[in-house]
Amino acid sequence: MILGASFDTPDENRRFAAEQHFPFQLLSDGDRSVGRAYGVVRADDDQYAAYARRFSFLIDPEGVIRRIYDVADVKNHAGEVLADLEQLRQRT
Repeated sequence: MILGASFDTPDENRRFAAEQHFPFQLLSDGDRSVGRAYGVVRADDDQYAAYARRFSFLIDPEGVIRRIYDVADVKNHAGEVLADLEQLRQRT
């Protein structure tokens, strides 16, 4: 299962997901509690403090974080995650 999350409202997320043709759910973390738990909230003095740092987390079915990605290369990120997922599947 793939989930995305942002600090935007549910309505903003629905519009954005529709515009981008996301094939997965985009969740709203308006109070930033999930963002704080995952360490993606920026410092208050950061010029982009309104936005989460762009990270992805590969989490196994037991809820264990298997890999954390600092997403710098958006174009190739999905391929990297899929390759890692395949490696995890081969180990089990």
